[in-house]
Amino acid sequence: MKGVLCLYEASYLCVQGESTLEQARDFAHRHLGKGLEHNIDQNLAIEVNHALELPLHWRMPRLEARWFIDVYEKRQDMNPILLEFAKLDFNMVQATHQEDLRHMSSWWRSTRLGEKLKFARDRLMENFLWTVGEIFEPQYGYYRRMSTKVNTLITIINDVYDIYGTLDELELFTNAVDRWDINAMDPLPEYMKLCFLALYNSTNEMAYDALKEHGLHIIFYLRKAWADLCKSYLLEAKWYYSGYTPSLQEYISNSWISISGPVILDNAYFLVANPITKEALQSLERYHNIIRWSSMILRLSDDLGTSLDELKRGDVPKSIQCYMYETGASEEARKHISYLIGETWKKLNEDGAVESPFPETFIGIATNLARMAQCMYQHGDGFGIEYGETKDRVLSLLVEPVPSLSSE
Repeated sequence: MKGVLCLYEASYLCVQGESTLEQARDFAHRHLGKGLEHNIDQNLAIEVNHALELPLHWRMPRLEARWFIDVYEKRQDMNPILLEFAKLDFNMVQATHQEDLRHMSSWWRSTRLGEKLKFARDRLMENFLWTVGEIFEPQYGYYRRMSTKVNTLITIINDVYDIYGTLDELELFTNAVDRWDINAMDPLPEYMKLCFLALYNSTNEMAYDALKEHGLHIIFYLRKAWADLCKSYLLEAKWYYSGYTPSLQEYISNSWISISGPVILDNAYFLVANPITKEALQSLERYHNIIRWSSMILRLSDDLGTSLDELKRGDVPKSIQCYMYETGASEEARKHISYLIGETWKKLNEDGAVESPFPETFIGIATNLARMAQCMYQHGDGFGIEYGETKDRVLSLLVEPVPSLSSE
């Protein structure tokens, strides 16, 4: 059973065309299911059920580490010294994350965006949780802090487009971001001026840091990513106001950008790359496949978890609804989107393994962004502290230390 479990987990590293591994996955899945029907070791049964729910390759590494500490502790053959070291390590890294979070809480209060823009989601904890999912190692505190700013601004601006802004206002805001000109904010309503200036200042701050550290002027790449995001938001707003339902392909060609993956990953590259290379900059500008596939998994996972709630509050049709409208399918729609997620993982596996202009750290962040999407939306819309499972994750990863053996 342990060997079959390993085979099952390994099969998720396959790329397109590796039919033997796909057959191995089906074989392993079938026999793991049969094994659970028999009286197998209880600890092994826990690991099998966990894998069948979601494979290791698709899971958030930090959350998986926390889960495995609890599982390992129950094993008869556990090594108490090794377990104690694992707990100490987890708690030490958690303390670093808490320090990052304190800085971000101070920044968020200083912006007063949560106070001024009552219509927008106040999701600092969840946005910080995403950054821990992308890269948790203690030395990347600068990444987590700056990326939390990016994620928080994405959330605010997304709500401007989805909930609050009129179409005329949204066109003005999109134009201001595209021009990246402080004078372009003059015709904006007051709440949009706050959004634009917060975005403008935070992005320019990151560009200034890159100029100091690397001697490179990167504002072109950052403003392009933000402009592309706002243009994709605007297109979806036009679809909504006109009552238009796009085809699945038309929807995906826009929505892999509107999910914000390219903005997150463009910023991520400048936060971790050293040195910054010309070849990588060219790949960023045209959105390398690693960025595309990671964003696609983020989009489709989000749609599976949130589409019904977003339609109720007023939003454009998501991938599931576009597929149903296009094909007339109903029950098969969610299965088809799940299938597309699996196929996109194969593409991400392949492009993440071949030679690319990006450093390994960045490829890891792109892969972890896809993993974080499946973690957050696995059982519905996890992007809310009132959502029980997300609250538990925040507590276990960021708030509550793992009890040491001596204190139990």
